[in-house]
Amino acid sequence: MMYAIGVDLGGTKTAAGVVSAAGDVLLMETIPTLNRAGGEAVLDATAALVSGLRERAAAEGMSIGRVGIGSAGVIDAGRGVVVSATESIYGWAGTALTEGLAGRLGLAPEDVCAVNDVHAHALGEAWRGAAAGSASSLLVAFGTGVGGSLVLDGKPVLGHRYVGGHVGHFASPYAYHDGKPLPCVCGGAGHVEAVASGPAIHASYERLGGAPEAVDTHAVFALAKEGNAEAGRAILAGARAAGQALAGLINILDPAVVVVSGGLAAAGDAWWTPMKTALRHELLDPLIGVPVLPAGLGNSAAIVGAARLVLN
Repeated sequence: MMYAIGVDLGGTKTAAGVVSAAGDVLLMETIPTLNRAGGEAVLDATAALVSGLRERAAAEGMSIGRVGIGSAGVIDAGRGVVVSATESIYGWAGTALTEGLAGRLGLAPEDVCAVNDVHAHALGEAWRGAAAGSASSLLVAFGTGVGGSLVLDGKPVLGHRYVGGHVGHFASPYAYHDGKPLPCVCGGAGHVEAVASGPAIHASYERLGGAPEAVDTHAVFALAKEGNAEAGRAILAGARAAGQALAGLINILDPAVVVVSGGLAAAGDAWWTPMKTALRHELLDPLIGVPVLPAGLGNSAAIVGAARLVLN
């Protein structure tokens, strides 16, 4: 049987796992991402993580010569280069991701592949998760940011310039306060991510006059459960914005299955119920029955999807 290592390289942590040709994660390890140390240091640490897994796998009779990576940032999958990235990983933009990792691991460049982490997440869900068996699937993640990926016939649609999937950066009528568009992390304003992400819900709670004891989005949800009005309104606005945006994408793309992931997707009915109500209100009639499912693979989705890149 063939095996590969999938890597989920994020701004906070980097996880990697040995994945079988059947899509099972057999071994897995996680390290903190050295996000303030620069691109080369991140590559050094990632190579050490992968090397350790290869040694463990070899001890169990598994030979591994291919590595797939799902990474934060806009990834030129053709060249394996980080085209652009936020400061969540300092100095990440411009990093020769696949070449640098292949050289450190003693692998041929063609044996290491990389895509954006949300594309890897979507590919994992399309292969072994909630969308398994579908001809097309749309995954949208609502968490620290808002990102997405369309998978067609087992391949994520990356876009001509590898920017496909930035679904948090189009206009939302919910992304306004006192008649002014809310600023977005991308430098624009009035975008979906500015109202529908986790941090945006916390910021909305504060704008509505919420008490300062709610230090993060988790606390806002806890207060809403206790009946706090400001917390409830902030969650409702974010969930409705998410549902409307997701419905717009479904109307345009008509996927067979829709998968919703990210921290907010795990927040329970307080988010899911208004999100799905808003979504169904916006859908075109022939699309009313489209399955909208929570992600199924949890933290292993991007690892499985990244490995799938090189197991094909």
